Amino acid sequence: MRLWLLSCLSFSTLGLATEIKTSAPESYRVKQGDTLWDIAALYLDKPWLWPDLWRNNVHIQNPHLIYPGDLIQLRFDENGEPSLVLVAADTTKPTIRLKPGVKKQNKYSRAIPMLSWSLIQTHIEQDLVMSQQEYDALPQLLGNHDGSVRFATGDVVLGTDGKLAEEDYLVIRKQESLLNDDGKVLGVKARHVSNAEVLDAGLASRVLVNVKSANFEAKSGDRLLLSREMNSEQIVSFTAATHQVGKIVSSMQQHSLLGKYDVVVLDLGQDEVEKGTVMGIYMQGPDIVASTPPSYKEDENIVSADAWEESIEQPAIKVGELIIFKTFDNASFGLIASATRIIRQGAIVAKP
Repeated sequence: MRLWLLSCLSFSTLGLATEIKTSAPESYRVKQGDTLWDIAALYLDKPWLWPDLWRNNVHIQNPHLIYPGDLIQLRFDENGEPSLVLVAADTTKPTIRLKPGVKKQNKYSRAIPMLSWSLIQTHIEQDLVMSQQEYDALPQLLGNHDGSVRFATGDVVLGTDGKLAEEDYLVIRKQESLLNDDGKVLGVKARHVSNAEVLDAGLASRVLVNVKSANFEAKSGDRLLLSREMNSEQIVSFTAATHQVGKIVSSMQQHSLLGKYDVVVLDLGQDEVEKGTVMGIYMQGPDIVASTPPSYKEDENIVSADAWEESIEQPAIKVGELIIFKTFDNASFGLIASATRIIRQGAIVAKP
């Protein structure tokens, strides 16, 4: 059986669109914590092409609804085209039982996701990018009766703008200004530090805010944003980038050296990419000066003996892939899904 499978794998990589890894397992039991990306990566060098493995599948009607405990198997049709089929379903999959007074549960809550939610949840729910003008226009926290500049859960704080509606708000704080290679400001990266509610205090030009569920201490000068303006939709599919080219301009962890599962900020906005876009990550080495002997180009402000020699630009080499999971006007967040070497800020992103 294994020899037959290996021969099919070899055949399937010759001229067919879906190239299966020679190391791909004949069958796989889905585990808790798996994602569709993880499973596809067992079979494909390009995991974002996972729908190709389900296209002729009559056993799994919805590949998004695979559960821990399911057994899937790799099979080939008469033309050598591969597909994954459901061999044995997990018999403990949740069902809906309607009883008086019992809240209906989502029967799909155990289905494996496209990506590991735990890796990106805090960034989806707590981080955002907006223009400097938008940030400056938001109401801000001023202070409280105790003269404090830091506020915890339960503190009542005076804020600007007495016209705020009695709704739930987020307290956000500017972390940094994002710049592209040309020095253009892409926006302000802000962090959700706590929740807040506006109290009915009858003030004409000010507002009283009750700080709730603080992730971090709120501070004087933090801003108020309507909580419903924070986008938290999940990714539903992967799409490979085609023509888009951008760069990594920052990292959410404030690391200078990046690797797998780090979250980065790109200089590509929502008009250029969408959630689920897969991009390759490319790194260039330093320019080489064609002197005798050859040397690497140093600081352009330093004039040396070989400064007038021809400078050769090295080609960009692919070092990983990332998946965009949140977009803004001029920037987006991406999760590094794979990395073959250390990745640095300034790395190029393009079609995978």
